[in-house]
Amino acid sequence: MAETEAEMKARKERERDELYALDISGVEWKCAPGTEEHEERVEIADLPGGAVAMRSSLDPDTVLRYTEGEWRAFVLGARDGEFDLERGERAGG
Repeated sequence: MAETEAEMKARKERERDELYALDISGVEWKCAPGTEEHEERVEIADLPGGAVAMRSSLDPDTVLRYTEGEWRAFVLGARDGEFDLERGERAGG
């Protein structure tokens, strides 16, 4: 039987709540090769079940967490150029 919209929403909320309930104090944060400790960068950490945590080196206390499916969709979208900004957009205009 197919999942109803309400059931899917409730499942996603449970998944999100479980992700944010995880103790991630001991995770290993990774960043792009070639970046230095003092440089601004995005850092990611692997979580159980294929989930991923992401933070900015400028604000390491703010951590976003993504399910495996969310992360996969983001990575595939980035590879396909879905998040590419035009030159003017990068400059804020």
